[in-house]
Amino acid sequence: MTKPTAPKKPAATNRKRYSPEYKADALKLAERVGVAKAAAELNVPQAQLYNWRKSAEQKTSSSEREQKLADENARLKRLLAEKEEEVAIIKKAAAYFAKGLK
Repeated sequence: MTKPTAPKKPAATNRKRYSPEYKADALKLAERVGVAKAAAELNVPQAQLYNWRKSAEQKTSSSEREQKLADENARLKRLLAEKEEEVAIIKKAAAYFAKGLK
């Protein structure tokens, strides 16, 4: 004789989705009062707050990295324009002195 099986529930039905604003507010609260108290107050697992903090740090670090790359790109473009101008001046000077040798 086999046991009757209970109907299976879809796993995704118990998952809650939180807005980015809620996550940011929760992280601010956790920063002020601590993760444990904030998790208890918000009725959210502590691990969830730690995960939100980790992903927020990754986003800011990637934007900082992008800003550094943009600054470096702008510096290199200025340097390239300066070198191109120097090369143009040297070509004109070479042409001028080459005329004098003929």
